Amino acid sequence: MTKRVLITGAGRGIGAAVAKELAASAYTVIINYRQNRQAAEVLSKEIETAGGESYTLQADISQRAEVLRLFEDIDRQCGPITHLVNNAGILYAQCRFEDIGEDRFQKILDTNVLGSFYCLQEAIKRMQSGSAIVNVSSLAAITGSPNEYIDYAASKGALDSMTIGLAKELASKNIRVNGVRPGFIYTDMHADGGEPGRVDRLASQIPLQRGGQPEEVAKVIAWLLSDEASYVTGSFIDVAGGR
Repeated sequence: MTKRVLITGAGRGIGAAVAKELAASAYTVIINYRQNRQAAEVLSKEIETAGGESYTLQADISQRAEVLRLFEDIDRQCGPITHLVNNAGILYAQCRFEDIGEDRFQKILDTNVLGSFYCLQEAIKRMQSGSAIVNVSSLAAITGSPNEYIDYAASKGALDSMTIGLAKELASKNIRVNGVRPGFIYTDMHADGGEPGRVDRLASQIPLQRGGQPEEVAKVIAWLLSDEASYVTGSFIDVAGGR
């Protein structure tokens, strides 16, 4: 099988690390980004300089029409995808539950839940036996992220439920669906939440006494997509240093 993987939100952080990891494993990598075209193109150039194959395609996955266009562009430019990493996600500034506005909550759901839903629907229309999906959730789905991001945690809980249900639906077609739950990982997302140094502040509470690197999450995702995980579906791996 020619391996073609779409990674949503791949311009930075975990998504970018996954793109490089999979390109090194002979996947054709489709780098989706919403706004930061420059970061996506720099990543693509790095992959191609190393001998890999990549494409950069803009789309806001919270909009169904843009997701449809994204998949049509992929079909036309490199052929239907065989693998999907649902990585794109957003969060907003830390706050207590009572201060979360309806508009904020809706935007979180639009990207983190509906965006993933749109991508999953379009992906499975194209996938055949041997394909695989990884949904990038968060440890927040388990902890609930009190006093910080309960809305974000709720969105990741919904993604976990989709992962379980879809894995069971697609098992008879030999299409695997799994999830990873990163914990405190050094990415720019913490700055989006208003605390760039959050991982360092909380590192002493992690059993391994440190934050994680995006590359450590990427290797787990790559394994779940690979044939080495051929008997693994509907499962989750917490990449969280023991939390």
